[in-house]
Amino acid sequence: MKLINSLLLLLLAGQVIAQGNVHPSSAQYEWPTDPLVKQKLDKWQDQKFGMIIHWGLYAVPGIVESWSICSEDEDWIPRDSTAAYDDYKKWYWGLKDSFNPVNFNPEQWAKAAKGAGMKYLVFTTKHHDGFSMFDTKQTNFKITDGPFKNNPKANVAKYVFDAFRKEGMMIGAYFSKPDWHCPYYWWPRYATPNRNNNYDIKKHPWRWEQYKQYTYNQISELMNDYGSMDILWLDGGWVRPRETVNAEVLSWGAPIPEWSQDIDMPKIAAMARKAQPGLLVVDRTVHGPYENYQTPEQRIPDHKIDNPWESCMTLGDAWGYVPSENFKPASKVIASLIEIVAKGGSLLLGVGPSADGTLQQPIIDRLAEIGTWINANGEAIYNTRTADIYKDGNTFFTRSKDSKKMYALIPVTDNVAAPSVVEWSGNIPAKGSKMVLLQTNQNVKWSVVNGKVKVVLPKFLKTVAVALTFASS
Repeated sequence: MKLINSLLLLLLAGQVIAQGNVHPSSAQYEWPTDPLVKQKLDKWQDQKFGMIIHWGLYAVPGIVESWSICSEDEDWIPRDSTAAYDDYKKWYWGLKDSFNPVNFNPEQWAKAAKGAGMKYLVFTTKHHDGFSMFDTKQTNFKITDGPFKNNPKANVAKYVFDAFRKEGMMIGAYFSKPDWHCPYYWWPRYATPNRNNNYDIKKHPWRWEQYKQYTYNQISELMNDYGSMDILWLDGGWVRPRETVNAEVLSWGAPIPEWSQDIDMPKIAAMARKAQPGLLVVDRTVHGPYENYQTPEQRIPDHKIDNPWESCMTLGDAWGYVPSENFKPASKVIASLIEIVAKGGSLLLGVGPSADGTLQQPIIDRLAEIGTWINANGEAIYNTRTADIYKDGNTFFTRSKDSKKMYALIPVTDNVAAPSVVEWSGNIPAKGSKMVLLQTNQNVKWSVVNGKVKVVLPKFLKTVAVALTFASS
């Protein structure tokens, strides 16, 4: 089997060279055929800006989500070096008894998201550590079986989804395919050397069947008992059929087992879509019919991509709550949003509530700043699609879905006033058309000089990004 593994690695190493370092690739994308899924996907592509919330046991000590219990030697996986590994895991599991978010306020989260101009939610119902933020019947390792269990809002996921629905958002459930607390994934009989399941599935097929059923049952609960769902967002891409392992999986650095961690996605998707017709299934990094849109993480692809995708990026440095977080300025988030949308994607911005159940004030403040800009300039973001020429210099372009309007967006850096003159090549406005500054809804002068569009902006214009609209030629 070692020889087989070596051959697989060589084959996939060849894929690394062929594919380069960018995900997603349109050549790997498979468009859905279900009319309801296609309709939902088109609606999702109109939204452009969403919030992903990581919240769980890890918020209590304010540490990286789940990964500190994974026994891999990586700098980004911090763990108390003075504690034995098994003792550390016991301490981590024990956080269940102290997680009591008495100020849990999903309405605060939803209002902040709406105020920022966000249009959809992805909420972490269960991360890799296996702690469920919903009242699952499959395990007692859950928010409703601890000090918070008697709170009227103990079934956290239900109230998060309800709060965001009331604000008109599309609703997504994040769910981790691996579950490090479940004995059918990490069998207590053996050590847990890495993120993968820790036993040979070929030798113990019964145990893996139990895990598949456990996973199916939990997703079924979410799809049937928590209201209308738009997105099933599946993380933990190493849990997959072995034959689908690709260059991206190799780049994570984790060992590849000699068995297939196949949880039967066709069966799960069929069940989920029976309960939620048109549901978008996002089986991250597993290219094919169950990756309805693709999800590069903490980065923006370096080129325009015409298949559906989103960049999931954090507002701070971490996905979950950590003390003394370094939050990005609103101007940086807006600049990322502009670039992502111009390249055909959506921005899913990550925030982490603190252990008491509230968002920190700096998060609220940043979201409000973002919302101020989007409220005035959102026409250039929402319901748009890519332009043939999506960028020239520091100017990005989008177009309306009917292609009648074009938008030019120019991020302004370092909190300085916008330039008095903006120029770009390509995307020439229709002859005689008006050029409108969205922020003030006023017409501005424009001309074409030596094949370049020249726009004169108001003097001393204060903004983090200029947005202009004009008729397409």
